Amino acid sequence: MDRRRRSELCCNLEVPGSCSRLWSRPSFSTARPCRELDVGPRREPVQVKFLDEAKVHLRSGAGGKGCVSFRREAHVEFGGPDGGDGGRGGDVWAVADTDLNTLIDYRYRRHFAAGDGRPGSGRSRSGRHGRTIELKVPQGTEILEEDGRTVIADLRHRDDRVRLAVGGNGGFGNLHFKSATNQAPRRANPGQAGVERTVWLRLKVIADVGLVGLPNAGKSTFLAATSNARPRIADFPFTTTHPNLGMAEVDGQELVIADIPGLIEGAHQGRGIGDRFLRHVERCSVLLHLVDGTSDDIASDCRTIVRELAAYGQGIESKPRIVALNKVDALTPDDVTRKLAVLAGSLVGGEVGPALPVSAVAGSGVADVLRAVRTHMVPAVVEEGPPWQP
Repeated sequence: MDRRRRSELCCNLEVPGSCSRLWSRPSFSTARPCRELDVGPRREPVQVKFLDEAKVHLRSGAGGKGCVSFRREAHVEFGGPDGGDGGRGGDVWAVADTDLNTLIDYRYRRHFAAGDGRPGSGRSRSGRHGRTIELKVPQGTEILEEDGRTVIADLRHRDDRVRLAVGGNGGFGNLHFKSATNQAPRRANPGQAGVERTVWLRLKVIADVGLVGLPNAGKSTFLAATSNARPRIADFPFTTTHPNLGMAEVDGQELVIADIPGLIEGAHQGRGIGDRFLRHVERCSVLLHLVDGTSDDIASDCRTIVRELAAYGQGIESKPRIVALNKVDALTPDDVTRKLAVLAGSLVGGEVGPALPVSAVAGSGVADVLRAVRTHMVPAVVEEGPPWQP
C-alpha cells in the first residue's frame, strides 16, 4: 500500500495523531449549544415596599483602657509617669430623616454596634475615640423599649435626634494618678463597658387626612384622583396592603392624605389585615370616612367602621370625621338621595356635617369633600425663631 493510500485510510478512521486537523480545539462559533432545561415559569421576586415596624439590637462602644508608662530617655531628668487615658466609646443615635418613608432598611440588618475606644499610650497620648453611628429613620418614628410599650422618644420633626446608647468612658492612665505622695503610680483604670439594648422602631406616618372605610370603598381611587400617588387599584378586597401617601391641593392649600388598608368587622380581633395600620392615622387632623354607595346595607357598613375605630382607641374615635358616599356615578339621582338620607339617620356622633356625595372615578364632588376636610383641619403651629441680625 502506498503512502498516499495509508494517509487517506488513517484520516477516515480518525486515528489520533494521524490527522491533526480532526483533533484541533473547536471554535465558539461552531460549538454545539447546550440544551436548555425546562424549569417551569420564572417567578418574579417579591419586593417589599413598606415596613412600619422593626426590632433592632444596639451596642455602644466600650472605652479604651488607660496606659501605665514612664518616661525613660537618656540625659533627661525627672521622667515620671506619662501614660495616657483611653479613648471614649462611640454612641448610638437615632435621627429623623425627611427623605425616608419606610423602615425597610432594618428588615435584614438588625444589629448595630458603635466603635470601641482605643487604649492610651506613652508620652501622654490619649486613645482615639470610638466611631459614633446614626440610625436614619423616617420622620414620625416612635422608639420603644423591648417590651413594645414604653416610649423612649418620638421623632416627629425634621432632624430630631435622640441618643439610644451611651459609649463607655475611657480609663485613666497612670499620669492621672500622679501626686506629691505618689510620684510613680503603677496603676491605670480599665475602660467602661458599652451599653447593649434592644428597641422597637415603629413608624406612624404624618398626614393631615386619613382615609378609612371597608375594603373596596374606593379609598385608593380617591387618593389617585386627588393626588399624583398611584396606589394599586383592583376589584377585589384588600388591594391595599400598606399605607399610601399623596399630596392633594384645594384652593391653593396642600393636604397630605394617608390611605390605609380597609377594615372589616372584627378587625380589632385580628380579622382581615387587622387594625394595626390605624396607627398611621393617629396623627391626622381629620378622618375621611368613605362609604360604598353600591352596597346593599350602607348603614351597617358605616356603623362597622365606627365600632372598629372605638375598639382601637388611642383617641381616633374622637377625631373629626367626614362621611362621604362614594361611587354615586353608579347610582340614579333618586338612589343617591335615598342613601344619603339613610346615612344621615345612621350617624352615631363624631361626624362633622352631613354626608357628602362623591365619585372618585368621575371626579364629581371631590373638590367639595376636600374643602370640607380643609375647614376642619387643625392649623400647624409655626415656631418662629429669633429675628435675624446681620
